[in-house]
Amino acid sequence: MSSYIGIQKPSIRVSVIVPVFNPGDGFRDLIASLDRQSLRPDQFEILLCDDGSDEATKRRLDRVAQDRPHVRVLNLPHSGWPGTPRNEGVAAAQGTYVQFVDQDDYLFDTALQALCDYADANGSDVVVGKEVGIGRALPSRIFRRDIPDAVLGEHPLLEMLTPHKLFRTEFLRAHGIRFPDGRVRLEDHLYVMQAYFAASKISILASVPCYAWVKHPGSASASRIDPETYFPHLENVLDVVEANTEPGTLRDRLLRHWFRGKILKRLSGRQMLRYPAEYRNRLIDVVTPIVERRFGPGVDAGLSFPHRIRAALLRAGLRDDLVRFAEFETELSCVAAVTSANWSRGGGLHLSIDVSILRDGREALVFDTETDRLSSLPLESLTDLPPEALIAGRERTNDRIELFLLGDEPGDERRIASERPRARSGISVAIDPLRVFADHGPSSTLRLMAKVRRAGWTFDVPVTSDAGALMRAGSSPLLAGSAVLLTTGSSGGVELQREGSGTGLRDLAGRSARRARRALHRS
Repeated sequence: MSSYIGIQKPSIRVSVIVPVFNPGDGFRDLIASLDRQSLRPDQFEILLCDDGSDEATKRRLDRVAQDRPHVRVLNLPHSGWPGTPRNEGVAAAQGTYVQFVDQDDYLFDTALQALCDYADANGSDVVVGKEVGIGRALPSRIFRRDIPDAVLGEHPLLEMLTPHKLFRTEFLRAHGIRFPDGRVRLEDHLYVMQAYFAASKISILASVPCYAWVKHPGSASASRIDPETYFPHLENVLDVVEANTEPGTLRDRLLRHWFRGKILKRLSGRQMLRYPAEYRNRLIDVVTPIVERRFGPGVDAGLSFPHRIRAALLRAGLRDDLVRFAEFETELSCVAAVTSANWSRGGGLHLSIDVSILRDGREALVFDTETDRLSSLPLESLTDLPPEALIAGRERTNDRIELFLLGDEPGDERRIASERPRARSGISVAIDPLRVFADHGPSSTLRLMAKVRRAGWTFDVPVTSDAGALMRAGSSPLLAGSAVLLTTGSSGGVELQREGSGTGLRDLAGRSARRARRALHRS
């Protein structure tokens, strides 16, 4: 038990807990972000939980605390993993809430205030604040909208099982929720799942960027796992799920997350092909009995179509075809291209975009028109699979194309369309420049990106175009506001570029002209 337990001070809204061990340059960014917080320094504290760092780091931490009365350094024996320092931080915390932050990540400027306000307003035990990946892709469904009262198994809470969350301090203490001590893989999953099951209310704050999760070379999450030592830790997480659920739909839905993310994903595409044959066989040797023991038909049934094929190949022991299937996936390419572009008199930009999924220059995903069976797989043992394994079913009805405009800043992303493709090949979209550029500076560039879902596969690609299609659009009209140029960037992707001079006046003129046009139509 920690010797740092203190009396909670009501004036301290949140304790920021940072496990520290010989941090690099990213630590400066973290401290700078905490200095910039909109929450007053007397309303939060920072606990730097030093896991036995070297003397240079100890001096560095002391310097950080010297001029910041709200910073405390906890000097701890070396444990070798962040779990114990985090536990000591919770024990020492004086805030109503605790927020875990890793030493090489940082917080957005309004994060602490927004998280505390949201938790206060909703009576939350756990708040999942919006995370933004810096150099890494993050799941997007969980942060599409604010959810004050999220339900496990109904809302996408499992998409983000990092500990980078706000927790009510007394909630953690009352339920004895702790990280495992020592070097334990998936310790964040263990911790967060215990909290999810115990919480009276879990809230998702998606409307405010809170946490910048920075990818660094050599991080534990980026390294190749040792199958024999890693997967027993996974089974500990599965034990928590099974201890808190009854057999049935909810349990299957939750277990499916780890089957998909921790096993099947490792047998997919480029990741599978990067493994040496010896490592690949070790991995399959370890996971096959876990799959048979832990994941029943109800788990498989909810997998995406590609993962259902992969699971069937794994269960059938078809290792060579698992590799061929991974090769097939890496050879798929998605092309999203503007085929026509024009400006309307009302100031909107209208684009038609066609999408193709190709392999060797030909359509890659070919389905039997009567059975909906995928017939273009280059596998040798298709007859050894259950007949239903190659039938796409619901995925074909869920085909979708989403379009996004991306700015230059992390998290600057706006979804502008989400539609079923026409005849499974494309969509049309209207873009209002006055809306999409409203929160950007005078000179701004927005890149057009597509997320394409086809038969369970997902592709994130830039929208491309030949120069002729864009040139035919001509100049933007007055009702579009400031002049907008439709062009292709250095990588070949379509961009909307707004010119910098006189943008305020032109936008005002565009809005005025629209109001006059609407008034004329009404009369």
